[in-house]
Amino acid sequence: MAEPQSLWSEPKPAALQTHRPTAMLNVALTGNVASGKSTVAQWFARCGATVIDSDALVVEAQQPGSDTLAALAHQFGESIISPDGTLDRATLRRLVFFDQKARARLNAIVHPVVKARREALIAEARRRGDQILISDIPLLFEVLDPTSFDMVVLVESPNSIRRKRLLDRGLNREEAEQLMASQIPSEQKRSLADIVIENHGSLRDLEDAAMEAWRVISARAET
Repeated sequence: MAEPQSLWSEPKPAALQTHRPTAMLNVALTGNVASGKSTVAQWFARCGATVIDSDALVVEAQQPGSDTLAALAHQFGESIISPDGTLDRATLRRLVFFDQKARARLNAIVHPVVKARREALIAEARRRGDQILISDIPLLFEVLDPTSFDMVVLVESPNSIRRKRLLDRGLNREEAEQLMASQIPSEQKRSLADIVIENHGSLRDLEDAAMEAWRVISARAET
């Protein structure tokens, strides 16, 4: 499913909002790979939330000339840099995909930069007086503290459906299984989430579940 294109989506203009509470509701949206999380994030943005896309923050951090890209090249070699100076993501992925220690080194470089950028965007949203902020964070439970957010929304989809989606994206079966295994099983995350959106039916079913979740989030933001 398509990822949101911008680092974040702006909220609706203040003139369209009937109430602006003094405190911003800071919500984490998460879900294991191919769960449908990014589609839910797009719907929340259309409902008026400010959405910060962690994947877009990663791309921003790895731009040519950045300290992050230089650190990656130092760690993994110049072969990960394309002739035009951009990150060769396919080469980097091959180097770390089946190497847990290499992935840990990659995460140690990228995650602190992304976290700092996210925190800066959250602070900016608070200063603006935004009502609801959604942080789309794939590895929330793996690399962050979910209790630092006011609410956690988990999008969950059966392994069989997620596996098929990954295969449809061009991964082979071994790659799909490795990617799924690299994340904490969704079943272990359910009890730590405030809202669980189950994605095991049609796109319309997912939208209905997302809109019900949005009603709960909106009600919480008004309290």
